[in-house]
Amino acid sequence: MTIYHYFCPSKIRVEQMNRIFLIGYMGSGKTTIGKLLAEKLGYSFIDMDHHIEEKQFKTVTQIFSELGEEKFRLLEQHCLHEVAEFENVVISTGGGAPCFFENMDYMNSRGLTIYLKLSPSQLAERLEVSKANKRPLLAERKGEELRQFVSDGLSKREPYYSKARLIITGDFETAVNEILEQIINNSTV
Repeated sequence: MTIYHYFCPSKIRVEQMNRIFLIGYMGSGKTTIGKLLAEKLGYSFIDMDHHIEEKQFKTVTQIFSELGEEKFRLLEQHCLHEVAEFENVVISTGGGAPCFFENMDYMNSRGLTIYLKLSPSQLAERLEVSKANKRPLLAERKGEELRQFVSDGLSKREPYYSKARLIITGDFETAVNEILEQIINNSTV
């Protein structure tokens, strides 16, 4: 039996429900859950990293290596402000997006933010299994080294992620229906 835990630090306005931002560390399931959630709601789905890649005609990895993180984060912020104007959309953010330029506060003002929270061990296990993911930061890391890398990164991002309006922990394989229930009922959100 899967157990879900929900935490909602403040009330959500109904008009914010037409934009859903999924946040969390790499490997947390933002893209997978985002696509399923969008389909069930009849919303569009946008993966911010893919959106940036399409506009720049380069991969995120290429952008990072050619322009550096600072310029990438500026592109990411611009992309966030662009997609936050869309309606009836589920947006999967990059893992670092909430951590720069007060992006988390901006997302909270523009829609429903959902933090897909997993432990460092769960994330490391998922990332190790999906080594074909071509994530340059993880290329040579495995086992305890990977878990420690994830743990360190997550501890830096957690203060930003924890500002989400809805925090979900647990196994996300069937979380979409639970998220939908929370959104549709809007009773605990």
